[in-house]
Amino acid sequence: MPRTGRIILPNFPHHVVQRGHNRQAVFASDGDFQHYRDDLRTVSKALDVKVYAFCLMTNHVHFLLDPGDEAANLAKLMKTLAGRMTRYRNKLEGRSGTLWEGRFKSSPVQLDGYFLECCRYIDLNPVRAGMVSHAADYAWSSYRYRTADNADQWLAPLAGTEQWGEGSAFQKRYASFVNEGISEEHYDQIHDAIQRNQLTGNPKFVDEVAGIIGRRLEQRGPGRPRKSSEAFDLRK
Repeated sequence: MPRTGRIILPNFPHHVVQRGHNRQAVFASDGDFQHYRDDLRTVSKALDVKVYAFCLMTNHVHFLLDPGDEAANLAKLMKTLAGRMTRYRNKLEGRSGTLWEGRFKSSPVQLDGYFLECCRYIDLNPVRAGMVSHAADYAWSSYRYRTADNADQWLAPLAGTEQWGEGSAFQKRYASFVNEGISEEHYDQIHDAIQRNQLTGNPKFVDEVAGIIGRRLEQRGPGRPRKSSEAFDLRK
């Protein structure tokens, strides 16, 4: 069956998921998590890819990323991170072979009404999985970076939070927002969109993207997916 194609757009946030090969664990220790997180910070800065949210789970990763002007930099980031982590684990364990699935999933996200919901979805991943009872209890997500006084603030500012204040005011507001939880409707919409490499947004967003790429991407149910993987450069 043909593979579902990815649509990657410059200067748009994208929900990205990559899983371990055959859903195997890719992080076996705190050192593994820390190594990958440090690479994420370093490589995203080098490629000028904005990181809005992240969550490193045992056998997969979630991100909310904006590739900036160069849409192809999102794929470069994911390829570099996967390669570095594979070499790191193979060296530690004296093994060879792949660590990750060959393809990551990606879903462009509408800013209005969906961007912050996607951040909340990502930070609540370990809570929903039953790994912790509170997002603050999980060390390997963006939640602590948004809510801790002494966190290294390398994440990109969140659109739509300009009225939340700064410093402790923002931290409390973001914590409250995440702890409110996500509705089942929003959870299902975000989950289904990323599983199918579709758009995360409403019909207005579908129209907006159609105006950019010259064709309409309908929100489809299960069925025959597209083959291609496309990165659109608006400067061409």
